Amino acid sequence: MTMFDDRERGEEAKFVRDEDLRFRIQARRNRLLGEWAAERMELSEAETDAYAATVVQADFEEVGDDDVVRKVLGDMLSAGIPVQEAEVRTALRSKELEARRLVTSQG
Repeated sequence: MTMFDDRERGEEAKFVRDEDLRFRIQARRNRLLGEWAAERMELSEAETDAYAATVVQADFEEVGDDDVVRKVLGDMLSAGIPVQEAEVRTALRSKELEARRLVTSQG
């Protein structure tokens, strides 16, 4: 029974590590997307930092990426930046790859 318990604890620990990694990558991705949008909206450095934080926060509204895409798309359109949803989603995927590299290289 101990071997089974050890294996179960190992699996639980792996699950926790994987979920933590997923969360950190997703948060970094959203911050990078916010920075990308802020640059396009020509925000100042302080405004960029604040805006990127709101994009990270937007991800807690619902499951999936639609809440983040909706926020960034709406904000950019409100700022008069011509952008399509597909462009925001492409940037989101690109920022996810970048975030994965950054987070996993940190150890």
